Amino acid sequence: MINAADNFYLQKDEPIKGCLLALREIVLKQDPLITTAWKYGMPFFCYRGKMFCYLWVHKKHGQPYIGIVEGTRLEHPELIIEKRSRMKIMLFDAEQDLPITTIEAILQEALDLYRNGVIFIK
Repeated sequence: MINAADNFYLQKDEPIKGCLLALREIVLKQDPLITTAWKYGMPFFCYRGKMFCYLWVHKKHGQPYIGIVEGTRLEHPELIIEKRSRMKIMLFDAEQDLPITTIEAILQEALDLYRNGVIFIK
């Protein structure tokens, strides 16, 4: 039986599906303590049980994105806040190559918030 997170990816059309699956792999390879979860009807990634980031498709722009849960603590020109109070997102053009180095740098900076105790983990 297919779980909700896998179904989320399978329901998308190409090239968005491929982009989201590639983003999923990029996120998961950043640290062995990152796990997947299904929260709020979307695929989330947790670090040591704490919500870390998620994947979604922007309703207005139709572009896939990574949402960084503690994004307001990060300053990076690729991250946008829109109307969110805590999270920032990074939009991607599914037709273009992903900026892997930039994505990894942002994810590592976000992970450091958890690793260094800025974000409390039980």
